[in-house]
Amino acid sequence: MFERILIATDGSDSVSRSVAVALDFAERFDASVYALTVVDSGEIDSAPDQIRQQLHDALAEQADEALSSVTDATDKPVTTAVREGRPATEISSYAREIDADIVATGTRGRHGENRFLLGSVAERVVRTCPVAVLTVRQLDGTADSDLAADA
Repeated sequence: MFERILIATDGSDSVSRSVAVALDFAERFDASVYALTVVDSGEIDSAPDQIRQQLHDALAEQADEALSSVTDATDKPVTTAVREGRPATEISSYAREIDADIVATGTRGRHGENRFLLGSVAERVVRTCPVAVLTVRQLDGTADSDLAADA
């Protein structure tokens, strides 16, 4: 049913459950795992000139950490990628490139609760992605070890 699962992550606590659920799917269906994080070029472009490079470096480091959290959470091989651009656009584009069967993402990322039910990136991915999108809500007070049982 699922051969290629794309995990879209920004490394925030609010996406940890979506990573766990996606890895559980990958295990159950013996699917290949891809993990993507996007350095938001809009954040960099809107920063003052003096700190753009520092911000870019910090976001790139955060991206590497986000991908490491996925690879560290599984024994399966994970193909990782970092893209720069608009997150929803890059996620959809990468899903097409790898011929993903499903994209797993959290409902809110680093920017918190700026939407009532879905974060703005998750909402755009759901509306524009050419493949199925699994949005996973972070449950308050849920330990990582309990995540797969709740999925």
